[in-house]
Amino acid sequence: MRSNYKSNSTIQFKTLSREQCDILHYATLEVLSDTGVIVQEKRSLELLKKSGAFVNGNQVRIPPALVEKAISTTPSSVALYDRKGNRKMRLEGENFYFGPGPSTTYTIDPYTGERRYPKKQDTRNAAKIIDALPNIDFAMDFGTIKDVPTEIADIHLLHALLENTTKPIIHWGFNAKNLETIVDICLAVAGDLEELQKYPFISLFSTSNTPLQHSEEAIEKLVFTAEKNLPAIYVSAPMAGGTSPVTLAGTVIVALAECLSGLVIHQLVREGAPFVMGGVPAPTDMNTMVMSYGNPEFNLMHAAFAEMAHYYKIPMWGTAGCSDSKALDEQSAIEATASIMMSAMSGANLIHDVGYLEGGTTSSAGQLVMCDEIIGFVKRMVRGVEVNDVTLALEVIKKVGPAGHFVTDEHTFNNFKRELWIPKILDKNQYQVWCDKGKITCGERAMEKARYIIENHISEPLPEKAKVKIDAIIDRL
Repeated sequence: MRSNYKSNSTIQFKTLSREQCDILHYATLEVLSDTGVIVQEKRSLELLKKSGAFVNGNQVRIPPALVEKAISTTPSSVALYDRKGNRKMRLEGENFYFGPGPSTTYTIDPYTGERRYPKKQDTRNAAKIIDALPNIDFAMDFGTIKDVPTEIADIHLLHALLENTTKPIIHWGFNAKNLETIVDICLAVAGDLEELQKYPFISLFSTSNTPLQHSEEAIEKLVFTAEKNLPAIYVSAPMAGGTSPVTLAGTVIVALAECLSGLVIHQLVREGAPFVMGGVPAPTDMNTMVMSYGNPEFNLMHAAFAEMAHYYKIPMWGTAGCSDSKALDEQSAIEATASIMMSAMSGANLIHDVGYLEGGTTSSAGQLVMCDEIIGFVKRMVRGVEVNDVTLALEVIKKVGPAGHFVTDEHTFNNFKRELWIPKILDKNQYQVWCDKGKITCGERAMEKARYIIENHISEPLPEKAKVKIDAIIDRL
């Protein structure tokens, strides 16, 4: 027994103090009440005016009380399930989960290395890789496909994902009409809306228009998810120095203002509906004027946004495992590692864009595999140093004594798998062994593993009844 014993069971990390969180919150309330936001959706304008917001045309100034009420009615925990009804993610507190992203313009062909437009087969392949990788927790489409009619590509993407992975899916619809079809496809798997609400295996996201604007399409999709009582993600993506102030705090305020004003509308439609705060704040590279996914400021703003989400006790959508590099190389590894480590330590809940290159415009199966390895590495670091009677190993130290070894001791056998992280693609061999095996680099091993999964992994198929219903929906498109 120990009196007043305290321990740090994991790495301790904070970007903001409680006082700084207070300051950012009050500043955000000031922006929403004094400057306001543009809302292009008529029904939402009526709801906002009826609830006490000041509406002048499409410009809405939202009183602090309305914002804080919406925060108070939003669930602090959102559970996501696989399509078999097993809970896989509990978005709450500082739990973190990693997955790929959506809507890239290009993909890297895993066989030729060519940068090209994605096809539906690429989404099928990505879903198989996602399904097989142990540290990838959820699925996204991994690129906007070009070999189907553009206006229904979102529906085909969901079809490809559902057929090739059982993991939870984060998805988007081009418009409310397509979301109806997307939900119909999910109902074919779940059985009915009540079952999908109880065991949601899909969460739907929508995005604001920075700075401080909500398009009709974005709000229609947000309202749709609230009405269906399905998990919604509302995302703000300001660019520091471009569509938001160049200062990190100013950009975080813009992201919070957009997200919280979306939350107000969401909760006015259905109080208590599940909601995830989405923030993808990023710096503008002043040499190229493009969004940078690899700068340190990107990671700092994401950590600050995550801490504000914890402050509000609302689940948070973050970004990591991505790079500005054009290839699977040293830059992509450095930038992915930094963002994965920062996101895990800050406790962002739903972390997407793993496996993205070229500032989020290109998906790479090899980068996804490499990031799965990095996530495993980071998970071990975040878990920290466990101190208890077993890990102190005093009896073992006494037994082995000076000049002994611990390799064959039972304590080593019983504990090494938990204590020591074992890599899958990082090479730990001596130089000559590495040479004898062909001098294969980490990036090459990652691409080899991606190809192996595509060719050999067998995902659990959809139930035949669900497959027939989904195929009929796809055929009618």
